[in-house]
Amino acid sequence: MKTDLTNPASRADLATLYRSTLLDDVIPFWLRHGLDREHGGMLTALDRDGSLLDSDKSVWFQGRAGWMFGSLFNTVEQRPEWLEASRSCVEFLRTHCFSPEGKMWFTVTRDGRPLRMRRYVFSEAFATIAFAAYAKATGESRAADEAVRTFATYLRYSFEPGAMLPKFEPTRPTMGIGSHMIGMVTAQEIRANLGDITVSGKTCSDWISSSIAEIERDFLKPEYQALMEVVAPNGSVIDHIDGRTLNPGHAIECAWFIMHEGRRRKDQRLIALGAKILDWMWARGWDNEHGGLLYFTDVFGKPVQEYWHDMKFWWPHCEAIIATLLAWKLTGEPRYAAMHAQVHDWSFAHFPDREHGEWYGYLHRDGTVSQRAKGNMFKGPFHLPRMLLFCSEECSVKS
Repeated sequence: MKTDLTNPASRADLATLYRSTLLDDVIPFWLRHGLDREHGGMLTALDRDGSLLDSDKSVWFQGRAGWMFGSLFNTVEQRPEWLEASRSCVEFLRTHCFSPEGKMWFTVTRDGRPLRMRRYVFSEAFATIAFAAYAKATGESRAADEAVRTFATYLRYSFEPGAMLPKFEPTRPTMGIGSHMIGMVTAQEIRANLGDITVSGKTCSDWISSSIAEIERDFLKPEYQALMEVVAPNGSVIDHIDGRTLNPGHAIECAWFIMHEGRRRKDQRLIALGAKILDWMWARGWDNEHGGLLYFTDVFGKPVQEYWHDMKFWWPHCEAIIATLLAWKLTGEPRYAAMHAQVHDWSFAHFPDREHGEWYGYLHRDGTVSQRAKGNMFKGPFHLPRMLLFCSEECSVKS
């Protein structure tokens, strides 16, 4: 099959591939091996064949998996096993994942005893989208209230001055793009499932607008054709290793969040903004020698400190597959179809495990497998199935 979004027959084949990979491979793998039928919630530290590597649980993935299975139930088919998986994750979150002070843990034991608290609040963002999707699936008002309350916690710790301890000493203060990106997509998911409700004094759409404005004002650097990960409080580039380091896949994920919002609002300026970020960060991240996306690069082309900078991780490729497909659909420009074919073909040639199913997460620069695990605290049923669901739907709809 030739990957060509501009060809209706190829696009139909892609829709079939994305859907069958999602429903016949990836989701069954996680239901079979990841769903904890003894203690509830999701286990993600799995070996190549799905056997358990570690029983500790990522709180991120109780929310991410709860959202994923709830979204499948809401958008694909009302299968009881998907709703039950979402319920299991939601109940585990409720029972075990909130500290007495209301902030959420980062990891817990298999039976829910706390292990680690981290300073950021992404556990809260992912719990929010799980509660929102579950509320839509069930009509449960408790889950809707939990989505609002947990997102308010996320917003407070992310944006209220002094609420969160600084990551670094005040010698060299920084701002990170992550809180705005995750805040934006979390608000998008609340709005999709519960409507454009008000949380902490603003509607979801207002929170999205403010995050996009912050990203464009402080992190977008036309003079370097880059989207920065961290900047100084005044938006300037910090000329130290941490300040110069780019994550092309992360920025490309941000690009499609913005394009997605532009489509909803029929705002061509937002679509163009997202497409510009995609163009810039593709140029900085695509490996012209071996194919695939490099994990880190330097805004000034200098050496990168992290030793895994040239590895190929699964999730940036998932985000790039979405972003290039969406850019082509929204602009009609053939180059985005060509970019989509590049990243799709490279990813599907290197990441899938043909014997045991699902995708490897971590490859060497040349595309050979670095380690065989299918899951850990950061990899589980989220980036890959989200990409497959999004792309199967987009390729099925006439452009």
